[in-house]
Amino acid sequence: MARKATVVKVKINVANMDVHHYQDHEFTIAMHPSENERRVMVRLIAYCFNAHLNVSLTKGLCADDEPELWAKDDAGVITHWIDLGQLDEKWLRKASSKAQHASLYCYGGGAVAPWWQQIATKLSRFDNLSVWEIDEQQASDAQSLFSRNMQLSASIDQNSLCLSNQEHSVWVTPTRLK
Repeated sequence: MARKATVVKVKINVANMDVHHYQDHEFTIAMHPSENERRVMVRLIAYCFNAHLNVSLTKGLCADDEPELWAKDDAGVITHWIDLGQLDEKWLRKASSKAQHASLYCYGGGAVAPWWQQIATKLSRFDNLSVWEIDEQQASDAQSLFSRNMQLSASIDQNSLCLSNQEHSVWVTPTRLK
């Protein structure tokens, strides 16, 4: 019997001083059976950094042709395509061509540097693509905040995110690779 998705409820207050976005967000994440808690938290980190764009969660791993997050305009045109991991050139070309802007948030510790070394020159032609690396220790720290019913506070200033629940706070500062 196939395993079902795990329902994760999120209430998050985002205060992004860099873009003057201050808003409460509430949504449900369907955590795919193959998805781990760290990946969910990296998705939330990406959400926080882009919440001012009115991003929404997609079907993620359940859909072959969608990113993890996206922003669309009133006509349904994808304005921002946001994905996670160490994706191949073909997928990033697709993201760049389907959206006005694309962002990739990489994580995975020691696996990121060899991946980036291999793909960086191939991605230089995609002017609308941004690539960010989430430090492995910071991703691990963020994972410690995971629960199936999260109430979080996110404060962003000078590209540093302080993500907190009622008991703990963690800092995440993505490094821009491209």
